Amino acid sequence: MYQIFDLLFEQYSQYQTIDIVLEITAVVFGLLSVWFSKNNNILVFPTGMISTFIFIYLLYKSVLLGDMMINAYYFIMSIYGWYVWTREENNSITLISRINSKEKNICILIFIFSLIFVYSIYVYFDKWNSLTAYIDNLTTAIFFVGMWLMAKRKIENWIFWIIGDIISVPLYFYKGLTFTSLQYLIFTFIAIAGYYSWKKILNKPLQTA
Repeated sequence: MYQIFDLLFEQYSQYQTIDIVLEITAVVFGLLSVWFSKNNNILVFPTGMISTFIFIYLLYKSVLLGDMMINAYYFIMSIYGWYVWTREENNSITLISRINSKEKNICILIFIFSLIFVYSIYVYFDKWNSLTAYIDNLTTAIFFVGMWLMAKRKIENWIFWIIGDIISVPLYFYKGLTFTSLQYLIFTFIAIAGYYSWKKILNKPLQTA
């Protein structure tokens, strides 16, 4: 039992207390954000903004530059998503829907741009020298697309979250962020539930925002 505990949390003996508290705080707000998203609740955005703001600092210290950029992007997209979810167009609020052909093309462009952009960041800081950099770049592109789709209230966002979350579990554990790794494990299950929850709402004759 103690061996398992040491395996999971031994690296925190080298961390400053403030960083541990910040990571736990970011994880809690991150979980709240995903839970609110699953329930199609507008609070997904303010709770997510708190979490991402903290993670920008923590990921910079852990030299996960791609994921740091993800969280900066999340913060900006949360503001945009908050606007999209609450705006009224033709006296109606944006509801859950599926992506169309144009939006599929935009997703492809976001994915490719993200790969190139994050790669250039790593190269600029001379950090493109490990397997984690490659994986971080991939997850960044996946999450960039997922966040854009969530801001647009597209059900397909959950598919990208599920894939990215699964990849992130071992990545963060390897980098010594055990609490964050556990967060992504929980995210995976919530994202699966979120997909089916949104699908149920989408299949209803009438939606409520």
